[in-house]
Amino acid sequence: MARVTADGSSAPIRVLIVDDDPLVRAGLTLMLRAAPDLHIVGAVADGGEVRSAVAEHGPDVVLMDIRMNGLDGIEATRRLRAGVGAPEVLVLTTFDADDLVFRALRSGASGFLLKDTPPEGIVDAVRKVMAGEPILSPSVTRKLIAHLMPEEENQRRADARQILTRLSDREREVALAVGQGKPNATIATELHMSVGTVKGYISRILTKTNLDNRVQLALIVHDAAFG
Repeated sequence: MARVTADGSSAPIRVLIVDDDPLVRAGLTLMLRAAPDLHIVGAVADGGEVRSAVAEHGPDVVLMDIRMNGLDGIEATRRLRAGVGAPEVLVLTTFDADDLVFRALRSGASGFLLKDTPPEGIVDAVRKVMAGEPILSPSVTRKLIAHLMPEEENQRRADARQILTRLSDREREVALAVGQGKPNATIATELHMSVGTVKGYISRILTKTNLDNRVQLALIVHDAAFG
């Protein structure tokens, strides 16, 4: 899925790679350059370099490692997503049972993948993130949830349910569908509304709940035990 410019024309999706392993950076660069609708604008080795690289290159999507020798990917994501007009962040990690990934999503990442994901899966994930679709690995999600302490889970459930009380009944229906990982087209069909209306609902829900993106909304729905 190509990026749509201000004048309505299409352009390649601009990607910035952040990883402290030079072999990973080189491999991802070669892999993504093979996709005609993706364009690698840069690659940096430290989370501390992300904001300046984003300002210089203007990427649409940032592929972010979590554990780096300098500033880690979680904090780099949080700082980046706190800005206006920030690019989407897709976390690539080797830690399939590490709560750092869960924290990264809460920091504003649009999803995560394991680094052993096949090349076509990573390319497809970049396209989906650009289209506003969350990318969550079910197997990793199950491990992360199982890894959390029960008392923490109880507190998150109470907090999440309090957040969802701000929504109308219709908004809660849309939020539940998002929490179940359904794309906009499916939500529109099941709830008998247009895709544009679904997008409008999601935008209002994010505003009401003070959430950054639909990934965070899905996590809140799951925490509330409604997903």
